[in-house]
Parts: sequence; C-alpha cells; structure tokens
Amino acid sequence: MIDKIVAGMAGVRILSAAIEFTAAMLMLKLNRVEAAFKINSVLALVGPVVLLTVTSLGLIGLVGKVSPAGMFVILAGVALIFIGISRL
Repeated sequence: MIDKIVAGMAGVRILSAAIEFTAAMLMLKLNRVEAAFKINSVLALVGPVVLLTVTSLGLIGLVGKVSPAGMFVILAGVALIFIGISRL
C-alpha cells in the first residue's frame, strides 16, 4: 500500500510534469519566440510552487520521525536553496 504523503508528493510532481509538457507543446504549436518566452516565464513561477508543495508534504510526513535538530537542518537546507536561487 502506498503512503498517502508519498502519493501526494508524486501526484504534485506528475501534475508539474503535465504542465511542463503542455507548455512545451504550446510553444511548438505557437512557433514564436515571443510566445515561447512568455510561456517559459509562467513556468518559472510553477517550479518554486511545486518545490515548496512537495517539500511541505515531505516535512509533514517526517514529523515525529525526525529529531527536532534534524528537522531544523532540513528546513535550513530548503531555506538555503531559496536564498541561493534569489541571488542569481
């Protein structure tokens, strides 16, 4: 039996993949650099939302299984990812 948290994490990733694939097909259909650039800009918003959602689900699933210090390290790692991305 699949864990509900794992199923949720996989479901969000499948949805993300479907959005990415649809965007790629739309880019090919429109066949214009300007349109593809706009679509890509929208996808730049989807990525962080998916990352946060999947990470949040994972953290919910880990509550009670990981020590408070371990949870702090995980949260600090996620924060560092976003700090690193925002400095580009």
